[in-house]
Amino acid sequence: VQLQASGGGLVQAGGSLRLSCAVSVSTSRRNAIGWYRQAPGKQRELVASIGVGGSTNYADSVKGRFAISVDNFKNWVYLQMDSLKPEDTAVYYCYAIFAGLSYWGRGTLVTVSS
Repeated sequence: VQLQASGGGLVQAGGSLRLSCAVSVSTSRRNAIGWYRQAPGKQRELVASIGVGGSTNYADSVKGRFAISVDNFKNWVYLQMDSLKPEDTAVYYCYAIFAGLSYWGRGTLVTVSS
């Protein structure tokens, strides 16, 4: 399983970005799929995930601002990020769990300037 994230960049506070993750297998077969992030000097944290039934889970810090979605026809996962804050600056990683095994893509850097 391969995951390829894209869409990071530099944005001003209050702006928006959409991250995309291409998955090499059918996303409909997932146990879960989503995004983690790691800020400088901090541990990696879950940002958002979506289970096989479509149930979503968000970090408290992004609720109401971020939205995760999956396109099971194209096998893409998206993270729409609105009202970005400087504290959202981090490397964002796409991940997926298939048959109980975890897979990670390379990260994409999001930098939010104040």
